[in-house]
Amino acid sequence: MDKPATPNSFRTGPDEQGMFGIFGGRFVAETLMPLILDLERHWNEVKNDPDFRAELTDLSTHYAGRPSKLYFAEGLTRHLREVSSAKGRGGGAKVYFKREDLNHTGSHKINNCLGQILLAKRMGKKRIIAETGAGQHGVASATVAARFGYPCVVYMGATDVARQSPNVFRMKLLGAEVRPVTAGHGTLKDAMNEALRDWVTNVEDTYYLIGTAAGPHPYPELVRDFQSVIGTEARAQILEREGRLPDTIIACVGGGSNAIGLFHPFLDDRQVRIIGIEAGGRGLDGIEHCASMNAGAPGVLHGNRTYLLQNADGQIMDGHSISAGLDYPGVGPEHSWLRDSGRVEYVPILDDEALEAFKLTTRVEGIIPALESAHAIAHAVKIVPDMDKDQIVIVNLSGRGDKDVHTVADMLGMEI
Repeated sequence: MDKPATPNSFRTGPDEQGMFGIFGGRFVAETLMPLILDLERHWNEVKNDPDFRAELTDLSTHYAGRPSKLYFAEGLTRHLREVSSAKGRGGGAKVYFKREDLNHTGSHKINNCLGQILLAKRMGKKRIIAETGAGQHGVASATVAARFGYPCVVYMGATDVARQSPNVFRMKLLGAEVRPVTAGHGTLKDAMNEALRDWVTNVEDTYYLIGTAAGPHPYPELVRDFQSVIGTEARAQILEREGRLPDTIIACVGGGSNAIGLFHPFLDDRQVRIIGIEAGGRGLDGIEHCASMNAGAPGVLHGNRTYLLQNADGQIMDGHSISAGLDYPGVGPEHSWLRDSGRVEYVPILDDEALEAFKLTTRVEGIIPALESAHAIAHAVKIVPDMDKDQIVIVNLSGRGDKDVHTVADMLGMEI
């Protein structure tokens, strides 16, 4: 595929049809099209509405706990500088964590859920449905539904229900109904399929609170805009702390909401290197990974055209990741566009590398990261020793790892 021409700005967003170049769009059943158009109309009304923004800012500040902290990871920086010195390089950049794990509910997901629950309220909806993989979006959806008095149904793959049991219990405590999905491999793709079926069946009163920057337009745009608070804060915080922009920013990419939230405010800062980390699973030679942009091809899934894992017949493959939140065979369409434009690099990290980064961060920083976030940290571990001491790296620590302790214990052959 030819590389597209470099745009004047990478922050212009989708066109009127919801396309980022050849990616995005609205590929949905006719039953859903009136709802999608109604959602787009309401979104266009509220996105620049000062009253809507004021209410969201108030909730983000006093309920979710924003701004999240930009933390100098002194222990990890020191460790990586020792690695650099031992290899005769003598460098090692400063590493900062954007601490989305400190938000209410423990991840970046609350940013988007607060925005969308206010949108659902504006639209007069009476019921919330959501999909979840690692459970963090399910918990955040159940949280905002409880806060605003909505019944909530969360679809979750049966495989993820088993490996993310603490989050399943949290959702139930919050009053949500968790519906395990046994189709396919019982992971995020299958949960999203069932949520879309529910939406088609209950079109009048139901709001589908999508958790990632994928799906039919306007979801990729509105999720990105709600999550861009991450990058907006990080940009201002690093300017205050260091007096300049970072050299590199890194975030993990499943569907891609935490990553696009960090990346978007930096996209036109051409001197900032931007790296998205895909789940390399057990390696890209086989099918046990979720690196759709490194080993996939464009296709249509869940209402949008994007890079997907698919076989020669165009059938979607299930893939694999140690991390439930990255266990998705596609990616948000804006990431696909940024990949083809060359503005953002997307690289895979293997399960074993993420596990080592999880253990290292816990040991040297006293922070237990989500396995999703550990993928981003793992890439920082690879590149920081080769960087200069006066360089700066920001890693988005998208969530905390409490939910992953059972998975990690199993991987380490330990009992809790």
